[in-house]
Amino acid sequence: MSATDDHAAMPLSAGPPATTLLVVNLGTPEAPTAPAVRRYLAEFLHDRRVVQLSRWIWCPLLHFLILPLRGPKAAAKYAKVWLPQGSPLAVHTQRLAETMRSRLPGWRVVAAMRYGEPSLKKALAALDRQGSGRVVVLPLYPQYSTTTTASVEDVVAAEGKGLAVNLVDDYSTDPQWVAAVAASIRAWREQHGTGEHLLFSFHGLPQRIADGGDPYPQRCQASVQAIAAALGLAPADWTLTFQSRFGKERWLEPSTDKTLAALAARGLRRVDVVCPGFAVDCLETLEEVAILFAEGFAAQGGELRYIPCLNDSAAHADALAALARRALETGA
Repeated sequence: MSATDDHAAMPLSAGPPATTLLVVNLGTPEAPTAPAVRRYLAEFLHDRRVVQLSRWIWCPLLHFLILPLRGPKAAAKYAKVWLPQGSPLAVHTQRLAETMRSRLPGWRVVAAMRYGEPSLKKALAALDRQGSGRVVVLPLYPQYSTTTTASVEDVVAAEGKGLAVNLVDDYSTDPQWVAAVAASIRAWREQHGTGEHLLFSFHGLPQRIADGGDPYPQRCQASVQAIAAALGLAPADWTLTFQSRFGKERWLEPSTDKTLAALAARGLRRVDVVCPGFAVDCLETLEEVAILFAEGFAAQGGELRYIPCLNDSAAHADALAALARRALETGA
């Protein structure tokens, strides 16, 4: 059964619980095929929060150049990490929602996607039709950005006008979440040994967006400092980097791939990497980091060891459930 099937098996019309929690992730293609990837990317890259160019310039570029070229390449990448149950992001998000459900008795917990299916827009519209008044929206973006969390806020504002929605907009330094990430790193290193250096790799952002006031880089820095402190790491033990650059403009630096090359040039041969900006494992962690970057580092004589995301771990579910309860109680 796919993650979408799981969602369909628990429709929003199934009774009126006191509170609904929408656990929202970015989204994913429905299949590792070029047509499915093109459909997904078309919706994602049409969002003005994601691409802020004039539509007169951007739409022809997107539909006549980027999607035809990028669709097949991205599909091949998805195929490398696709699970029997479906896309890793969808599968892990659904499992996380299910794990949280047991921690929130009396709540209806539903996984939704900003882009693709199961659709956040459709979930909010269904709740609005039902007149459900108590809704918590939890975007699975620990660090706020105008390109991610604010896009979810846009959908909530447009589709949930009749709802009383409390939205968790950032949990970059939430103590329970920080403790969960630190514990996962500690447990992994206890099992596999400690590398010579630890990279904290986050999804990148065009520098012009940060220059325009987006607080994302500062939120990432705050997360890493809190996690490093919980682990007792010295500043020389770790580096904050950014990955997933797209296009030719300048993005946030330092980049993960160039940092790895610099570490290899310094003679480091065993480096650990963790991605605390991603709530669950997905294409960017499993293919870009654990495969592509690992192969590049191996070619320079090193071993890159990927520490998985929190996914549906008990500590992750506990931390997010606590955030949801607090959002409902405080209205923020």
